[in-house]
Amino acid sequence: MRFDAITLKQLRALDAVARGGSLTAAAASLGLTPPAIHTQIKGLEEAVQSRLIQRAADGAGSELTEAGEVLRLAALRIADNLSQAEANLRALARGQAGRVTLGVVSTAKYFAPRMVKLLQDSHPDIEIALRVGNREATIEGLARGAFDLAIMGRPPRVPAVRAEPLGPHPHGLVAAPDHPLAGRAVTADALFEQVFLARESGSGTRILMARWLDRIGDGRSYETLEMDSNETIKQAVMAGLGIAFLSLHTVTEELATGRLVELDAPGLPIMRHWFVVRPEAEVPRPVAARIWDAIVALHGSYLPAARGIEMRSAPVR
Repeated sequence: MRFDAITLKQLRALDAVARGGSLTAAAASLGLTPPAIHTQIKGLEEAVQSRLIQRAADGAGSELTEAGEVLRLAALRIADNLSQAEANLRALARGQAGRVTLGVVSTAKYFAPRMVKLLQDSHPDIEIALRVGNREATIEGLARGAFDLAIMGRPPRVPAVRAEPLGPHPHGLVAAPDHPLAGRAVTADALFEQVFLARESGSGTRILMARWLDRIGDGRSYETLEMDSNETIKQAVMAGLGIAFLSLHTVTEELATGRLVELDAPGLPIMRHWFVVRPEAEVPRPVAARIWDAIVALHGSYLPAARGIEMRSAPVR
Protein backbone atom coordinates (compact mmCIF):
# COMPACT_ATOMS: atom_id res chain seq x y z
CA MET A 1 0.00 0.00 0.00
CA ARG A 2 1.17 3.53 -0.78
CA PHE A 3 -0.79 5.86 1.47
CA ASP A 4 1.66 8.67 0.74
CA ALA A 5 0.31 8.64 -2.83
CA ILE A 6 -3.27 9.39 -1.75
CA THR A 7 -4.53 12.90 -2.57
CA LEU A 8 -7.41 14.96 -1.24
CA LYS A 9 -8.89 15.06 -4.75
CA GLN A 10 -9.08 11.28 -4.79
CA LEU A 11 -10.76 11.17 -1.39
CA ARG A 12 -13.28 13.84 -2.46
CA ALA A 13 -14.07 11.79 -5.55
CA LEU A 14 -14.69 8.68 -3.42
CA ASP A 15 -17.01 10.60 -1.10
CA ALA A 16 -18.84 12.11 -4.08
CA VAL A 17 -19.50 8.63 -5.52
CA ALA A 18 -20.87 7.49 -2.15
CA ARG A 19 -23.15 10.51 -1.93
CA GLY A 20 -24.30 10.55 -5.54
CA GLY A 21 -24.53 6.83 -6.18
CA SER A 22 -22.77 6.95 -9.54
CA LEU A 23 -19.68 8.28 -11.31
CA THR A 24 -21.88 10.63 -13.32
CA ALA A 25 -23.52 12.15 -10.24
CA ALA A 26 -20.13 12.44 -8.54
CA ALA A 27 -18.72 14.22 -11.57
CA ALA A 28 -21.61 16.68 -11.64
CA SER A 29 -21.25 17.51 -7.95
CA LEU A 30 -17.52 18.21 -8.30
CA GLY A 31 -17.67 19.96 -11.67
CA LEU A 32 -15.63 17.22 -13.38
CA THR A 33 -16.22 14.61 -16.07
CA PRO A 34 -17.04 10.94 -15.33
CA PRO A 35 -13.71 9.81 -16.85
CA ALA A 36 -11.90 12.20 -14.48
CA ILE A 37 -13.74 10.69 -11.49
CA HIS A 38 -12.89 7.21 -12.77
CA THR A 39 -9.21 8.16 -12.98
CA GLN A 40 -9.22 9.49 -9.41
CA ILE A 41 -10.86 6.32 -8.09
CA LYS A 42 -8.49 4.05 -10.00
CA GLY A 43 -5.50 5.92 -8.61
CA LEU A 44 -6.92 5.55 -5.12
CA GLU A 45 -7.50 1.83 -5.62
CA GLU A 46 -3.92 1.38 -6.80
CA ALA A 47 -2.62 3.25 -3.75
CA VAL A 48 -4.53 1.09 -1.24
CA GLN A 49 -4.48 -2.10 -3.37
CA SER A 50 -8.19 -2.67 -2.82
CA ARG A 51 -11.35 -2.38 -4.86
CA LEU A 52 -13.28 0.62 -3.55
CA ILE A 53 -16.43 0.83 -5.69
CA GLN A 54 -18.76 -1.75 -7.21
CA ARG A 55 -22.01 -1.85 -9.12
CA ALA A 56 -24.97 -1.10 -6.85
CA ALA A 57 -27.11 -4.03 -5.69
CA ASP A 58 -30.04 -2.82 -7.81
CA GLY A 59 -27.82 -2.74 -10.89
CA ALA A 60 -28.09 1.03 -11.26
CA GLY A 61 -25.10 3.20 -10.46
CA SER A 62 -22.22 2.49 -8.08
CA GLU A 63 -21.72 1.97 -4.35
CA LEU A 64 -18.71 1.62 -2.09
CA THR A 65 -17.24 -1.72 -1.13
CA GLU A 66 -16.48 -2.44 2.51
CA ALA A 67 -12.92 -1.21 1.91
CA GLY A 68 -14.34 1.89 0.26
CA GLU A 69 -16.50 2.63 3.30
CA VAL A 70 -13.48 2.30 5.61
CA LEU A 71 -11.48 4.72 3.47
CA ARG A 72 -14.40 7.14 3.14
CA LEU A 73 -14.76 7.32 6.93
CA ALA A 74 -11.07 8.19 7.15
CA ALA A 75 -11.61 10.82 4.45
CA LEU A 76 -14.47 12.39 6.38
CA ARG A 77 -12.27 12.59 9.47
CA ILE A 78 -9.56 14.30 7.46
CA ALA A 79 -12.08 16.78 6.02
CA ASP A 80 -13.45 17.53 9.50
CA ASN A 81 -9.96 18.07 10.90
CA LEU A 82 -8.98 20.37 8.05
CA SER A 83 -12.20 22.35 8.47
CA GLN A 84 -11.55 22.68 12.20
CA ALA A 85 -7.96 23.75 11.54
CA GLU A 86 -9.13 26.37 9.05
CA ALA A 87 -11.65 27.73 11.54
CA ASN A 88 -9.05 27.80 14.30
CA LEU A 89 -6.61 29.68 12.08
CA ARG A 90 -9.31 32.26 11.27
CA ALA A 91 -10.09 32.57 14.98
CA LEU A 92 -6.41 33.08 15.78
CA ALA A 93 -6.17 35.75 13.09
CA ARG A 94 -9.03 37.58 14.84
CA GLY A 95 -7.20 37.38 18.16
CA GLN A 96 -9.34 34.52 19.52
CA ALA A 97 -8.03 31.40 21.24
CA GLY A 98 -9.71 29.06 18.77
CA ARG A 99 -13.05 27.50 17.88
CA VAL A 100 -15.13 24.81 19.55
CA THR A 101 -17.72 22.91 17.52
CA LEU A 102 -20.75 21.97 19.60
CA GLY A 103 -23.18 19.38 18.26
CA VAL A 104 -26.68 19.32 19.74
CA VAL A 105 -29.63 17.02 19.13
CA SER A 106 -32.62 18.76 17.57
CA THR A 107 -34.64 18.66 20.81
CA ALA A 108 -31.94 20.78 22.47
CA LYS A 109 -32.18 23.56 19.88
CA TYR A 110 -34.83 25.25 22.03
CA PHE A 111 -32.26 26.19 24.67
CA ALA A 112 -28.86 25.71 23.00
CA PRO A 113 -28.68 29.27 21.54
CA ARG A 114 -29.26 30.70 25.04
CA MET A 115 -26.46 28.52 26.38
CA VAL A 116 -24.10 29.57 23.58
CA LYS A 117 -24.82 33.25 24.30
CA LEU A 118 -23.84 32.73 27.96
CA LEU A 119 -20.65 30.98 26.87
CA GLN A 120 -19.77 33.73 24.42
CA ASP A 121 -20.31 36.38 27.10
CA SER A 122 -17.99 34.57 29.51
CA HIS A 123 -15.42 33.47 26.88
CA PRO A 124 -15.29 36.14 24.16
CA ASP A 125 -11.89 34.82 23.07
CA ILE A 126 -13.43 31.52 21.90
CA GLU A 127 -15.64 31.07 18.83
CA ILE A 128 -18.42 28.52 19.34
CA ALA A 129 -19.95 26.86 16.29
CA LEU A 130 -23.39 25.32 16.91
CA ARG A 131 -24.45 22.32 14.81
CA VAL A 132 -28.00 20.92 15.17
CA GLY A 133 -29.00 17.45 13.97
CA ASN A 134 -30.95 14.38 14.95
CA ARG A 135 -29.52 11.91 17.45
CA GLU A 136 -28.03 9.64 14.79
CA ALA A 137 -26.22 12.51 13.05
CA THR A 138 -24.95 13.91 16.35
CA ILE A 139 -23.51 10.55 17.43
CA GLU A 140 -21.94 10.10 14.00
CA GLY A 141 -20.35 13.55 14.27
CA LEU A 142 -18.89 12.64 17.67
CA ALA A 143 -17.54 9.34 16.33
CA ARG A 144 -15.68 10.87 13.42
CA GLY A 145 -14.41 13.91 15.32
CA ALA A 146 -16.64 16.53 13.69
CA PHE A 147 -17.72 17.82 17.12
CA ASP A 148 -15.59 18.69 20.11
CA LEU A 149 -18.58 18.38 22.45
CA ALA A 150 -22.23 17.46 22.14
CA ILE A 151 -25.46 18.02 24.07
CA MET A 152 -27.97 15.16 24.16
CA GLY A 153 -30.48 13.45 26.37
CA ARG A 154 -28.96 9.96 26.52
CA PRO A 155 -25.24 9.33 26.12
CA PRO A 156 -24.45 6.75 23.42
CA ARG A 157 -22.80 3.40 24.08
CA VAL A 158 -20.77 3.78 20.87
CA PRO A 159 -18.60 5.74 20.65
CA ALA A 160 -17.54 5.60 24.29
CA VAL A 161 -17.96 9.06 25.80
CA ARG A 162 -17.40 10.96 28.97
CA ALA A 163 -20.75 12.41 30.04
CA GLU A 164 -21.68 15.07 32.59
CA PRO A 165 -25.33 15.76 33.59
CA LEU A 166 -26.47 19.34 33.02
CA GLY A 167 -30.01 19.50 34.33
CA PRO A 168 -33.47 17.92 34.32
CA HIS A 169 -35.15 16.93 31.07
CA PRO A 170 -38.89 16.30 31.54
CA HIS A 171 -41.04 14.42 29.00
CA GLY A 172 -44.81 14.36 28.83
CA LEU A 173 -47.87 13.90 26.67
CA VAL A 174 -49.43 16.93 24.96
CA ALA A 175 -52.65 17.51 23.07
CA ALA A 176 -54.73 20.31 21.61
CA PRO A 177 -56.73 22.17 24.31
CA ASP A 178 -60.03 20.94 22.83
CA HIS A 179 -58.93 17.29 22.68
CA PRO A 180 -61.38 14.88 24.40
CA LEU A 181 -58.66 13.75 26.84
CA ALA A 182 -57.70 17.26 27.91
CA GLY A 183 -58.47 18.27 31.48
CA ARG A 184 -59.12 14.82 32.91
CA ALA A 185 -57.21 11.84 34.26
CA VAL A 186 -56.41 9.61 31.30
CA THR A 187 -56.51 5.82 31.51
CA ALA A 188 -54.17 3.51 29.63
CA ASP A 189 -57.15 2.11 27.68
CA ALA A 190 -58.10 5.59 26.49
CA LEU A 191 -54.52 6.31 25.45
CA PHE A 192 -54.23 3.27 23.22
CA GLU A 193 -57.23 4.44 21.22
CA GLN A 194 -55.29 7.55 20.17
CA VAL A 195 -52.93 8.27 17.30
CA PHE A 196 -49.41 9.08 18.54
CA LEU A 197 -47.49 11.61 16.50
CA ALA A 198 -43.83 10.64 16.76
CA ARG A 199 -40.31 11.36 15.56
CA GLU A 200 -38.36 8.92 13.40
CA SER A 201 -37.31 5.53 14.75
CA GLY A 202 -34.02 5.81 16.61
CA SER A 203 -34.65 9.27 18.03
CA GLY A 204 -34.21 9.53 21.79
CA THR A 205 -37.78 10.77 22.30
CA ARG A 206 -39.24 7.95 20.20
CA ILE A 207 -37.28 5.33 22.16
CA LEU A 208 -38.44 6.74 25.50
CA MET A 209 -42.06 6.90 24.28
CA ALA A 210 -41.94 3.26 23.15
CA ARG A 211 -40.57 2.12 26.52
CA TRP A 212 -43.26 4.05 28.40
CA LEU A 213 -46.12 2.70 26.24
CA ASP A 214 -44.79 -0.86 26.46
CA ARG A 215 -44.70 -0.53 30.25
CA ILE A 216 -48.21 0.82 30.74
CA GLY A 217 -49.75 -1.25 27.95
CA ASP A 218 -48.00 -4.59 28.51
CA GLY A 219 -46.80 -4.63 24.92
CA ARG A 220 -50.14 -3.56 23.42
CA SER A 221 -49.93 -2.18 19.87
CA TYR A 222 -50.71 1.47 19.10
CA GLU A 223 -51.02 3.66 16.04
CA THR A 224 -48.25 6.11 15.19
CA LEU A 225 -47.90 8.81 12.58
CA GLU A 226 -44.22 9.57 11.98
CA MET A 227 -43.02 13.12 11.37
CA ASP A 228 -39.57 14.54 10.78
CA SER A 229 -39.36 17.35 13.35
CA ASN A 230 -40.71 18.55 16.68
CA GLU A 231 -42.09 21.65 15.00
CA THR A 232 -44.14 19.58 12.55
CA ILE A 233 -45.40 17.40 15.39
CA LYS A 234 -46.49 20.44 17.43
CA GLN A 235 -48.40 21.91 14.50
CA ALA A 236 -50.06 18.54 13.83
CA VAL A 237 -51.11 18.19 17.47
CA MET A 238 -52.61 21.69 17.45
CA ALA A 239 -54.46 20.77 14.24
CA GLY A 240 -56.02 17.77 15.99
CA LEU A 241 -54.22 14.97 14.14
CA GLY A 242 -53.27 13.18 17.34
CA ILE A 243 -51.38 13.45 20.60
CA ALA A 244 -47.62 13.52 21.11
CA PHE A 245 -45.05 12.39 23.63
CA LEU A 246 -42.41 15.14 23.64
CA SER A 247 -39.67 16.73 25.64
CA LEU A 248 -41.52 19.39 27.64
CA HIS A 249 -38.62 21.73 26.92
CA THR A 250 -39.79 21.82 23.29
CA VAL A 251 -43.31 23.00 24.14
CA THR A 252 -42.84 25.49 26.99
CA GLU A 253 -44.16 28.40 24.93
CA GLU A 254 -47.17 26.49 23.59
CA LEU A 255 -48.10 25.26 27.08
CA ALA A 256 -47.73 28.76 28.54
CA THR A 257 -50.01 30.30 25.89
CA GLY A 258 -52.60 27.51 25.97
CA ARG A 259 -52.05 26.35 22.40
CA LEU A 260 -51.19 22.93 23.83
CA VAL A 261 -52.07 21.24 27.11
CA GLU A 262 -50.24 18.56 29.06
CA LEU A 263 -52.27 15.39 29.57
CA ASP A 264 -52.57 13.73 32.97
CA ALA A 265 -51.51 10.24 31.89
CA PRO A 266 -50.19 7.26 33.90
CA GLY A 267 -46.53 7.52 34.90
CA LEU A 268 -46.03 10.99 33.41
CA PRO A 269 -44.13 13.20 33.25
CA ILE A 270 -40.91 11.21 32.95
CA MET A 271 -37.77 12.91 34.13
CA ARG A 272 -34.48 12.33 32.36
CA HIS A 273 -31.39 14.52 32.16
CA TRP A 274 -29.48 16.53 29.62
CA PHE A 275 -25.81 15.66 29.23
CA VAL A 276 -22.73 17.23 27.72
CA VAL A 277 -20.55 14.52 26.20
CA ARG A 278 -17.17 14.20 24.52
CA PRO A 279 -15.23 11.23 23.10
CA GLU A 280 -13.63 9.29 25.94
CA ALA A 281 -10.72 8.03 23.85
CA GLU A 282 -9.47 11.49 22.92
CA VAL A 283 -7.80 14.13 25.07
CA PRO A 284 -9.81 17.33 24.45
CA ARG A 285 -8.07 20.35 23.04
CA PRO A 286 -7.44 22.96 25.77
CA VAL A 287 -9.98 25.34 24.23
CA ALA A 288 -12.64 22.56 24.19
CA ALA A 289 -11.82 21.64 27.79
CA ARG A 290 -12.43 25.28 28.79
CA ILE A 291 -15.88 25.27 27.20
CA TRP A 292 -16.68 21.87 28.76
CA ASP A 293 -15.92 23.29 32.21
CA ALA A 294 -17.92 26.43 31.44
CA ILE A 295 -20.99 24.44 30.36
CA VAL A 296 -20.87 22.29 33.49
CA ALA A 297 -20.44 25.41 35.67
CA LEU A 298 -23.67 26.91 34.30
CA HIS A 299 -25.65 24.16 36.12
CA GLY A 300 -28.39 24.18 33.49
CA SER A 301 -29.33 27.83 34.13
CA TYR A 302 -30.31 28.18 30.44
CA LEU A 303 -32.90 25.37 30.60
CA PRO A 304 -36.58 26.36 30.33
CA ALA A 305 -38.47 26.36 33.61
CA ALA A 306 -40.63 23.33 34.29
CA ARG A 307 -42.60 24.23 37.38
CA GLY A 308 -43.69 21.30 39.55
CA ILE A 309 -42.18 18.70 37.27
CA GLU A 310 -39.60 17.51 39.78
CA MET A 311 -42.21 16.69 42.42
CA ARG A 312 -44.35 14.45 40.23
CA SER A 313 -41.86 12.97 37.81
CA ALA A 314 -41.63 9.23 37.17
CA PRO A 315 -38.20 7.99 36.06
CA VAL A 316 -38.04 5.34 33.35
CA ARG A 317 -34.89 3.35 32.59
